[in-house]
Amino acid sequence: MTTEQAFTHAALIRQAIEQQISSGLLRPGHKLPSERDLSELFATTRITLKEALQALEAEGKIYREDRRGWFVAPPRLLYNPQYKSHFHQMVTAQQRQVETAVLSAQTVLATPALCQELELPALSRLHEIQRLRRIDGRVVLFVRHYLKPEIFPGILAMDLTQSLTLIYETHYGLSYGRSRFDIIPTAARGEVAQALMLGEGSPILLISRVNFDQNGRIIDCDQEYWRHDAIRISIDSSLVTPPFPLEK
Repeated sequence: MTTEQAFTHAALIRQAIEQQISSGLLRPGHKLPSERDLSELFATTRITLKEALQALEAEGKIYREDRRGWFVAPPRLLYNPQYKSHFHQMVTAQQRQVETAVLSAQTVLATPALCQELELPALSRLHEIQRLRRIDGRVVLFVRHYLKPEIFPGILAMDLTQSLTLIYETHYGLSYGRSRFDIIPTAARGEVAQALMLGEGSPILLISRVNFDQNGRIIDCDQEYWRHDAIRISIDSSLVTPPFPLEK
């Protein structure tokens, strides 16, 4: 098979799988047959099949979990990082199921980058909370929260599967004011790749945010690592009130 023929064959395979998805025969979360079985089904090589699958993955139509195989991707979550939406409420408002798991909660030495972001002196310490979030049973988000210990004493002993925003308001009398955030396409490495069940170097989306309280004081920052096909970023600068409750 020539290169041109392989390209055409890959396009036909991509079209066939896409039609199965759009018709509803392959539904969100459905596991595709193994690559070997798909190669036999389409009478093609694994290389050509891989090209078709990777093209569908890039379009957000399917996704791969390391050592588990390929799955039909669910609709993307509509996500506006400009608002401090309660994650659970934001997801359930879009008729989706959500789970949050705490991976670790500890006090760590702040890196130079974090010291700069949070305007801290050298050798400062921070509370680090790592959480994993699932939508409809699928792992989509690994997040690190960094909190100033002097502002949140005792928080590491609390139930951190719930909204941090609610904890801030209930236990510390704090609410969010403005935020400063960056959105950066990057690659999954190390514990991020492992948590999101991705191969090393897989594309992800990093949303990094520094948060201020109602008095303009920096109180924490978040590093959100999203599967790139899980969300659709939508920001409307004309909105005065948020589409979801102002919680994280």
